[in-house]
Amino acid sequence: MPQSPDNLPLALYSAAQVRELDARLIAAGTSGFELMSRAANTIWRALRRRWPAAGVLTVLAGRGNNAGDGYLVAALALRAGWQVQLLAVGDAMQLQGDAALARDQALTAGVLIQPWSECAELRGVVVDALLGTGLQGAVREPYAQAIRMLNSLGLPVLAVDIPSGLCADTGQALGVAVRAELTVTLIGLKMGLLTGQSADYCGELQFDDLQADYHIVGAQAYTAQRLAQANLPQLPARSRNVHKGQLGHVLVVGGEHGFAGAGLLAAQSALRAGAGLVSLATRSAHLSAAQARLPEVMAVGVASANQLMALGDAASVWVVGPGLGQGAWARSLLSAAAVSGAAQIWDADALNLLAQAVVQLPATVVLTPHPGEAARLLGISSAAVQADRPAAARALAQRFQAVCVLKGAGSLIAAPGGELWLCDRGHPVMAGAGLGDVLAGVIGALLAQGLAALDAAKLAVYLHACAGEQLALQGRGLAASDLCAVIRELLQEQSACLN
Repeated sequence: MPQSPDNLPLALYSAAQVRELDARLIAAGTSGFELMSRAANTIWRALRRRWPAAGVLTVLAGRGNNAGDGYLVAALALRAGWQVQLLAVGDAMQLQGDAALARDQALTAGVLIQPWSECAELRGVVVDALLGTGLQGAVREPYAQAIRMLNSLGLPVLAVDIPSGLCADTGQALGVAVRAELTVTLIGLKMGLLTGQSADYCGELQFDDLQADYHIVGAQAYTAQRLAQANLPQLPARSRNVHKGQLGHVLVVGGEHGFAGAGLLAAQSALRAGAGLVSLATRSAHLSAAQARLPEVMAVGVASANQLMALGDAASVWVVGPGLGQGAWARSLLSAAAVSGAAQIWDADALNLLAQAVVQLPATVVLTPHPGEAARLLGISSAAVQADRPAAARALAQRFQAVCVLKGAGSLIAAPGGELWLCDRGHPVMAGAGLGDVLAGVIGALLAQGLAALDAAKLAVYLHACAGEQLALQGRGLAASDLCAVIRELLQEQSACLN
């Protein structure tokens, strides 16, 4: 699998898949200790680049292969003239296999191995080599106490492979997890480093494949792919004699009393993302505001399913749900959407009504839930969704046989067949009202211009996140409508209108 320009690979693995990959490399002739030595050298180089003048190192080591990396890093630092202390959590003499060989090499180099205690003094840069990807369940003592102590000190921390206590599959902290400034992950990029709570724990993420044979790595199954420029779908360039009728007609359905802005945002983003025609079916009371703000959008007041069906016959794509509400008006309009043959995006209250079994889902739909909406659709808690976001996204796609975008940090796009894509772009400044409405409109515009549902979702999610990153340079206070012009620019860079 090729790497993207940010030097992170596109393939994402589960912890079990990385262990299998490690086993394949060893079976092919690269010893486990050789891989461990390569890992230590990679970590040591990263550490020196990040903190070249530190000169003082503390290694916190556990009892697995992760610890072996730490012992070898300690030996390298000592040979380079750094002041080094290694604190072992658990009995260092009980290490086995390659980790025991690493311990012995550290002892030969002169590293003083001391047992960790709550009275230990941590100094300089700290290497977290406590727990690896095999952690099952909540972090137990004394590891939990060591992690809490480390987090309280504010020292610079490099995590080996994954911050100790972070789940490699879900990105959730298992009770407590190390907050690293730099994480150097090895051999295969773990899914949990890019979704869930991972952004609060990993710091900067660097990857090294340890010179793994590409043919071996390429043959190993992976669990998901990252979205990046290298694997994004593209809109075709337009012919010079194209007209608006060839570029799709997006109908946005939403805007209950008090929620007029949501439908307007979806319509605006559909327009800016290149749909040939955009209509807005909303409450009649909102028509004046809609026409004043978006004169290019055909705003129509609708009061019933029959009116909406007549209007929707001309549309190729429906975006249903922004500001829709859950009252009688919403239910009536959603019943019309449920029998339409058009491709659709269901968002916000359309999803809440779907969770209540008010209607059946039509055939070609993209679902765009946030974690709360996903929880209602699956009949579980929001906490359960966040505890395993990849599983929740896949479950939604399979249950509803639809492409599903599970929004949030590390947004996930799941297909009914189990395929999964992750977007690790975006910024906390995007935590605000209306950004989901904008995303729904962009997906609608891309569908209208000919992309398949899955491709439209992937491209829209990526552009939306990158636009947020770009606008984040201006600081707090991002308004959802700010995204529309930036998405237009990014779409032109990615899929030029003319060749």
